[in-house]
This record gives sequence, structure tokens and C-alpha cells, in this order.
Amino acid sequence: MNNPKEIKEIKDFLLKARRKDAKSVKIKKNLDNVKFKVRCSRFLYTLVITDKEKAEKLKQSLPPGLQVKEVKRSEK
Repeated sequence: MNNPKEIKEIKDFLLKARRKDAKSVKIKKNLDNVKFKVRCSRFLYTLVITDKEKAEKLKQSLPPGLQVKEVKRSEK
């Protein structure tokens, strides 16, 4: 199994999310950041955003055909 690939740029993440082999996006909201994880056929690409407004904008600009799943952070 391959390790997830971390993406630093929002543009790169959107390009990956628009690929044909992108199956779904998971959005995990933590206290200090929001993680976007896009599942493609070979890799899981992750993007970590600390700015909540940017995260909301990115969520709005995800491709409409993509399955989006919001994951709540687990209470410890």
C-alpha cells in the first residue's frame, strides 16, 4: 500500500479532484485545520488548510459530480 501524497497548493488539489479517476473527497474538520482528502485510483491525496474561510471556498469549488463526505473529528 502506498503512503498518501500531501499536496501544498490548492490549485494542484483541485486539478487532482477534477481527474476522471477521482472517486470521492473526505473533509475532516479539526480544531486548528481542515483536511481535504481526495481518493484517486492509485493515491490518496491530502491537503491541509489552516484558514477556515479558504477551506469553505475550496469546498464550494469542488467538482459537482464528486462524492463528498464530511468526517467529524473524534472526541477523546
